[in-house]
Amino acid sequence: MLTAVISGFIFALLIPIILGRLKSISTLWVALLPLTLFIYFLSKIPEILAGNPIKTSYQWVPSLGINLDFYLDGLSLLFVLLISGVGTLVFVYTSAYLKGHHYLDRFYAYLSLFMASMLGLVLSDNIYTLFLFWELTSISSFFLIGFNNDKEDSRKSALTALAITGFGGLFLLAAMVGLGQITDAYQISAMAPMADAIKDHSLYGWVLFFLFIAAFTKSAQFPFHFWLPGAMKAPTPVSTYLHSATMVKAGVYLLARFTPVLGNHEWWNGTLIIVGALTMVYAAIHALFRIDLKGILAYSTISALGILVFLIGLGSPDALLAASIFILVHALYKATLFLVTGIIDHETGTRDVTQLGGLNKVMLPVGIAAMLAAISNAGIPPSFGFVGKDLIYEATLGMGDLAWLLTCLAILTNVALLVAGFVAGIKPFLGKLPEKFKNVHLPAPSMYVPPLILAGLGILFGLFPGVLEGGLIKPAVSSLTGARPDFHLQLWHGFNLIFLLSLITIGSGTILYFLLKPSESLLKKVTAFDRFSPQSLIMGISRGFALAGKGWTGFFQNGYLRYYLITILGFLSLLLAYRLFIGVDLLINTDVMTEVTFYEAVVLLVMAVAILFTVFSKSRLAAVASLGVVGYSFCLIFLFYSAPDLAMTQFSIDTLTVILFVLVLYNLPKYLKLSDTRVRIRDGLLSLIFGALISILALEVMSESLSKETTEYYAENAYLLGKGKNVVNVILVDFRGFDTMVEITVLAIAAIGVFGLLKLHLRSTEKE
Repeated sequence: MLTAVISGFIFALLIPIILGRLKSISTLWVALLPLTLFIYFLSKIPEILAGNPIKTSYQWVPSLGINLDFYLDGLSLLFVLLISGVGTLVFVYTSAYLKGHHYLDRFYAYLSLFMASMLGLVLSDNIYTLFLFWELTSISSFFLIGFNNDKEDSRKSALTALAITGFGGLFLLAAMVGLGQITDAYQISAMAPMADAIKDHSLYGWVLFFLFIAAFTKSAQFPFHFWLPGAMKAPTPVSTYLHSATMVKAGVYLLARFTPVLGNHEWWNGTLIIVGALTMVYAAIHALFRIDLKGILAYSTISALGILVFLIGLGSPDALLAASIFILVHALYKATLFLVTGIIDHETGTRDVTQLGGLNKVMLPVGIAAMLAAISNAGIPPSFGFVGKDLIYEATLGMGDLAWLLTCLAILTNVALLVAGFVAGIKPFLGKLPEKFKNVHLPAPSMYVPPLILAGLGILFGLFPGVLEGGLIKPAVSSLTGARPDFHLQLWHGFNLIFLLSLITIGSGTILYFLLKPSESLLKKVTAFDRFSPQSLIMGISRGFALAGKGWTGFFQNGYLRYYLITILGFLSLLLAYRLFIGVDLLINTDVMTEVTFYEAVVLLVMAVAILFTVFSKSRLAAVASLGVVGYSFCLIFLFYSAPDLAMTQFSIDTLTVILFVLVLYNLPKYLKLSDTRVRIRDGLLSLIFGALISILALEVMSESLSKETTEYYAENAYLLGKGKNVVNVILVDFRGFDTMVEITVLAIAAIGVFGLLKLHLRSTEKE
């Protein structure tokens, strides 16, 4: 499984190189990777069906419990087949949709990167590698959403999506750390037996809160939903892949994966039911008033995601079965509608439903695919959507006292989604063809065949649901419930209450479709309330933070080094004073004080004289020279205490500092009053206070008994773990390797900056 995941990342690196050399050849071959992955995972169905989840593990940072653990069970199998299967068709579709695009190689690289990240996410069994791939999906989707980076709207949408999903990623990390603390385990598959202990733990509520924020931001749940409609600025293949079949379902996958671990609790169930119900109804109603095809599909996608969260919240076996079916149902019809929308936009140049009609006359295969997808979306037999809708009603009707309330909410949502699906999938193709679209033609087969395949599968699985029952749906439900499910999928269950509710949904939705006509004026009436929307609230808070940051930066980063030092020293003085006089016993143990030698006393006397000379000197160069004397005196102290390496470092730094100061001061005006009496008094008091606090702190540290534990650890393990005999070097290179790397990086950046400034100065001098 690691090979399957890594192959996507390697492919992302190789595609720009290969396509750069094969510009004249069709890019259909790029789809071979997702197709190969789809066939590979398809071959694992018999093993998963036999009840043998596939586990693989590769050590990464075992001391921290971070390993590349992968786990393929029914749930992850359902998602990897969607990711690779829909991915194959999207790759094929892209070869025609973006044919000749200057950055097609870059687009394929981003798409491969995203596919690999999603595969890693749904296959991860380690909580930290799960977080790693979660963040990689956010980063790769940022590149895809902002692919048209020459457009401001695309850049803004990409940043908004990254900000919201990245915000959720921080909460996911907190949730994973909390789970690790509770269970002392890092494999998700090992946590299910600990479910009762986790729910009884005091951190359970916080873990739920953090996990919910992560899932809600990723899967566009209210009030974090607004990033998804904005992300429709991306090219259609991105909208198809990310926002119907894969990325937005990552949050749903997260909730489903942790259902056996955290589910079946009133906090879990209640929160998901409320948030899911609010999201599905709110977004479905919003979809009714949109006139942009992508806008309609975006809000209907949010509603569908709300349905999935709602079903996971119900938590019953029937609800989890309905969720497993609806994941596949939604991916098939929504991916089809997105691909069809891309074809319409590609051929007509518009996505405005008020201007579209009669396209069946010029692109009948596309119209057939759209109609089949709309039928599945509406839940009309014999589509797979009909099976999924019946299961949703069956799940809500089994919820006791709340059954009718929940069922009514589901019916209301499905009615609105039916209308939105008809508007997006049927309206553009029926009626009279506008004169301006007379020359529109059918696109290349690589564009209309993928939606035909997806739409056809939506009907095929409806006619023969047993094809999926044993090999895909039962293992997925089993991984959610922890039990072997006993159900039989079929299209027709006879005349019963559920069938009656389906008829009510289809009839009401069809009537509403003919009564409600999307228009610009109706949309304006709805958008008039946008100033009260969650997006306006969150963006207002964001602007408030920006203004506060600007004011804070303007106050502290005012360009005067003196004020920077005053701020730093003042804060440190307050911090040290609080630490010393509140939390530290100031009784100093004089027994540990060593006797001061004659040489040390002489050096201290030299330092004191040099300091006084520096403070009261009227010559800038003389003050700098006396500061150098102070630095060299420190070098002698280091030598007295057997630290020649520190002494040499201090000697080099002081020498360089004195030289630099002399060079700077040499170019200052000869007679410059640096400060008046008031400023000198202020600076003197601050210096005395800070120096006194540091002195007290040093004495306090000297009075504390020394702990040898750290010293002994490094001494014992320097050679065993770091293979080095110099303990200090091993600490810097191995035990604190990242710290050293960051320090080196900072120095390198500073050196590059200085070099750039010097070169800039030289160029300006040459021009003069």
